[in-house]
Amino acid sequence: MKNSIQRTAMATVGAACTLLAAWAAYAQQGNPQTVTQTVNEQSAANRAAATSQARVNQLDDETQTMLDDYRVALRETESFRRYNVQMEEHIKSQLEEMTRIQTDIDEIERTNREIYPLMQRMIETLDQFVKLDVPFLLEERTKRVATLKETLNRANVTTAEKFRRLLEAYAIEMEYGRTTDATEGKLGEGEAARTVTFLRVGRTALMYQTLDGDETGYWDVDKKAWVQDDDYAGAVTHGIKVARQTIAPDLIIAPVRAAEAAAQETK
Repeated sequence: MKNSIQRTAMATVGAACTLLAAWAAYAQQGNPQTVTQTVNEQSAANRAAATSQARVNQLDDETQTMLDDYRVALRETESFRRYNVQMEEHIKSQLEEMTRIQTDIDEIERTNREIYPLMQRMIETLDQFVKLDVPFLLEERTKRVATLKETLNRANVTTAEKFRRLLEAYAIEMEYGRTTDATEGKLGEGEAARTVTFLRVGRTALMYQTLDGDETGYWDVDKKAWVQDDDYAGAVTHGIKVARQTIAPDLIIAPVRAAEAAAQETK
């Protein structure tokens, strides 16, 4: 806009100079016809100059517009260049992450191949342990092992979940060795079955007593059978009260296998 105003002012000054030149010629020659002709010629020249100046002004404006567009294009080009650099870094990071994920997937597959036989052996070991152990909560523990076997073959359970449940079963079995409890259950089969209270002292001893207290006995590890021994009646009654926390914790007398006998079997 400023350039256009300057160009217009210069054109106005040029026209004024032309008129002054015409009047000067008239003053010198004193011939009106010559002056008129000179003015006409000069006016035509001025119109041509004005037309040329208008074209120049138009071209100048177009050039300025193109320059502004060029500068905008440069700024956009720089912005796109920086954006492309940022995207290249982002894509590079994603490719690296994809590589790491693929490595993890391959590692998981290898781990699954190795851990499945391990879990299978652990379940088989737990199954044998329950069968050879003192027969307390036998139904519950046997059912837990059966559930583990069934879960191991299920495709909709993740390997991590299978392993978690297996470790949980082992933890429960370990806890049995540190606790004492008293539970009611059936002893014997058929018409000889009777309801008794089982007293478990860790895995050290498993004893029983009928609800009326008339019969007391224990599980004989050597014979793998129940043995009636009413000499432990008072001890079992006392132990049941301790296990049920109806009295303060106290020493429990129980039939324990002699250490010498156990040592002889290990030789």
